[in-house]
Amino acid sequence: MSTVDVALMGSLSINHLGAIGLAAMIFNFFFWNFGFLRMGTTGMVAQAYGADDKSEQQQLLSKGIIVALGLALLILLLQKPIGHISLYLLGVGSEHAGLVWDYYNIRVWSAPATLVTYCLFGWFFGMQNSVIPLVATIVTNVSNIIISYYFVVILQWDIKGVAFGTVLAEYLGVLILLAFLNKRYDFKIFTLPELFGWSNFFSVNRDLFFRTIALTSAFAFFYRQSSLSGELILAVNVVLLQFLSWMSYAIDGFAYASESLVGRFVGQRNRPSLLKSIKLSFLWAGALALGFSMIFGIHHTSIASIFSDNPQVVEAISRYRIWLTILPLVAFTCYIWDGIFIGFTASKFMRNSMIWSLILYICAYFILQHYSENAIWISFALFLGVRGLILSYIWLANRHNLFDLHHI
Repeated sequence: MSTVDVALMGSLSINHLGAIGLAAMIFNFFFWNFGFLRMGTTGMVAQAYGADDKSEQQQLLSKGIIVALGLALLILLLQKPIGHISLYLLGVGSEHAGLVWDYYNIRVWSAPATLVTYCLFGWFFGMQNSVIPLVATIVTNVSNIIISYYFVVILQWDIKGVAFGTVLAEYLGVLILLAFLNKRYDFKIFTLPELFGWSNFFSVNRDLFFRTIALTSAFAFFYRQSSLSGELILAVNVVLLQFLSWMSYAIDGFAYASESLVGRFVGQRNRPSLLKSIKLSFLWAGALALGFSMIFGIHHTSIASIFSDNPQVVEAISRYRIWLTILPLVAFTCYIWDGIFIGFTASKFMRNSMIWSLILYICAYFILQHYSENAIWISFALFLGVRGLILSYIWLANRHNLFDLHHI
């Protein structure tokens, strides 16, 4: 979604490019913070699937949708203060504020569709079904491209066009998911869950919530410092993060597979298959990371031209190409470990590793900013690399307690 928005706005002006980056970050921040609706659901449903507990599968679906709709309602009720606080925290300047508000006031109405989609994706992944989310994702993104292009290029609705395109596409996506759910599974979507038995649901999701706040804070800090560095640096960093997004979403495919398979084999108490799935996840993710590193290092100029035809932006991206080469190799381990620990529902470990990595990231930036123009990228690489190292250490320290790990 954000790739299409950035590409369409980058063709208009450098100002639009910076504005869409800041506007998208606002939604990444408070939507991603509710990413536990997907992650926590996947881990718990996968374990219920492995244990062949159909009642628990139904309960988790109902709980997730109820929580998703409740949070969406809260966002819509508080949309104005959330918007004002977000613009302040991101340091949005007057040259971007009007465009950011135009996008925000429309995109915020996608909250119900977005959060219910998180829940349904998590449930399908936990049920070992990645085909339905794939179909919904393809339809959503293709429709987003068509609708956004029509609104921006044909109707010339500017930044409002990409906002409307995204909202309409997200509602289309959630309708497709609900239709598949109704046809494929013998479950009632809104079955009233048991009054008791919420403790584990909230315990796992609470830790994932704080973990995701730390993650989104890292990206918000990145955008804030970029914004304070001027519109050129902001535009460049918006595009560079699109490169990272492409890589992370590809590797997340294997992280999601880890969530599903690890949770399933924990539920089945199948140690050999569990270890095999972990090994294969790292092998595939490492190969992908190496491929992205080579492609970005060689073809960065061609890819950058998709997002902006501004010569200053494209030339500046070439100066930062070293980070496009390094980051995939530094980052892939933390993505896969996240998937593995979600499968174990070992959310406390994920929370703690993310918080410590965030602290190091911010401290490193304020130390390095006086010595290098690459301070934000060095710090960001440390943030990703240290997360992987901490989770690797936690795994090694607990590898003899495989089937007890998810209770810690």
